[in-house]
Amino acid sequence: MPANAALLDYLKTRRSVGVGFLQEPGPNAAELSELLTIGTRVPDHGKLTPWRLVLWDGAARVRAGEKLAEVARRNNPAIDESALEADRRHFLPAPLTVGVIFSPKQSPKIPELEQFMSAVNVCFALEHAAFALGYAATWTSRWVMFDAAAQQALGARGGERFVGFIHIGTAAIKPEDRPRPALESVVSRWTE
Repeated sequence: MPANAALLDYLKTRRSVGVGFLQEPGPNAAELSELLTIGTRVPDHGKLTPWRLVLWDGAARVRAGEKLAEVARRNNPAIDESALEADRRHFLPAPLTVGVIFSPKQSPKIPELEQFMSAVNVCFALEHAAFALGYAATWTSRWVMFDAAAQQALGARGGERFVGFIHIGTAAIKPEDRPRPALESVVSRWTE
């Protein structure tokens, strides 16, 4: 394969855009189909497809946020209103959020951890696809990732769990780059 200078430049400068800075418009139907096609083109040993996707757009974003606030209040009746408002706005203002659900499959050959890594790859592939289509994105988790009732309220079934929420829209800002680790602090060469 020949070198792809544009892709290299993109990979060296890719930067998430915080959910609060994502605005309309979001992907149209054709772009969404392409985004999902690219986002699900990930390593998947054994072709198990150990993940599913849930989409929130339009009014569903508000309804899903209300469901999260209900779960939060049940979990903590003393929760303050500002925390509940953050839960209500979990899917806002981004025009689209894609929830990636880890849905492990029984396999004598493919360990669950390897299946989990495939689902996690879907999250990052969705971000790349959004940027490639001219949108911006960010990958979030929050408390929802660790609460069975919240996950069920958002569409996870028995034995499944969300591994990320990919918020997608048009960037309202140009994000500044953040410091990256010096390679010598994170890379070593193995020797016996």
